[in-house]
Amino acid sequence: MSLSVFVTPRSFGKHSSAPLDLLKERGLDVRTNPYGRILTKEEMIASVGDADAIIVGVDPLDRDVLERAPRLRIIAKYGVGTDNIDLAYAASRGIAVTTTIGANTEAVADYTFALMLAAARKVVPIDRGCRGGDWRKLTTVDVYGRTLGLIGLGNIGKAVVRRAAGFAMNVVAFDAVRDEAYAAANGVTYVDAVDEVLATSDFVSLHVPLTERTRHMIGARELALMKPTAVLVNTARGGLIDEDALYEALRSEAIWGAGVDVFEQEPPENTALFELTNLVIGSHCAASTVQAIDNMGIMAARHVIDHLCGVSKS
Repeated sequence: MSLSVFVTPRSFGKHSSAPLDLLKERGLDVRTNPYGRILTKEEMIASVGDADAIIVGVDPLDRDVLERAPRLRIIAKYGVGTDNIDLAYAASRGIAVTTTIGANTEAVADYTFALMLAAARKVVPIDRGCRGGDWRKLTTVDVYGRTLGLIGLGNIGKAVVRRAAGFAMNVVAFDAVRDEAYAAANGVTYVDAVDEVLATSDFVSLHVPLTERTRHMIGARELALMKPTAVLVNTARGGLIDEDALYEALRSEAIWGAGVDVFEQEPPENTALFELTNLVIGSHCAASTVQAIDNMGIMAARHVIDHLCGVSKS
């Protein structure tokens, strides 16, 4: 019986056949997402019964799903966030879990800056106005020379720092684990609390995983600490921001704007968010570039091959 790989991300192998070719060259039977969207829990349960490996995006892999996959040996995450996977249960079963760290770092950092610029300069409402014949000039806020606050200074946070250098931004950061050598070499100032980042920054960008500790880490209290001309950006994980509190802060113009690529539910449940002109919304697409997709696909495929078949060819 051939080994079976179930692939859920819709973009896997979309621009290049290389990821699929790698799996098939090793004799693996590859099944892909038949729905053209994120799978529901019930659809996952119905799909994983014969899987020896799963290459997964944000589809649910909780205990109920994993219990229906008795042959499963590896979960290869197509990305880096693992909050959709029951890691404890996977470990208890001896199921390996890998991520594609680094594959989409530059793409996500680019999109972080795109959201910052779009929110600060009101790119979306200006574009919409012009298309409707309204050529009035809207007053906006600068990015150049302002203070950027990062909550989380891992690989993507550091990639954002590289881009901020071109805008002569002053960078402050909070992270539970400090890289003092990096900070000293790159002009980053660590602060002791998230509140200090929020109160002193013109732009705040989130780069932390979603855990019970970080869920709704940005709520009404935290938003009230921010400057009225500040912009909040989230390209990390949905659930870090209390979306109802964000709506109120943006509606009342307590902060200047926000750029959000990730939501607790996608599309978001609070459809009133769509009516805000000071919110730029993404469809969880920060990592969706041709290059990042190819990188993630190849890396995930190699993780599967390494685990099921032995070391893959570089």
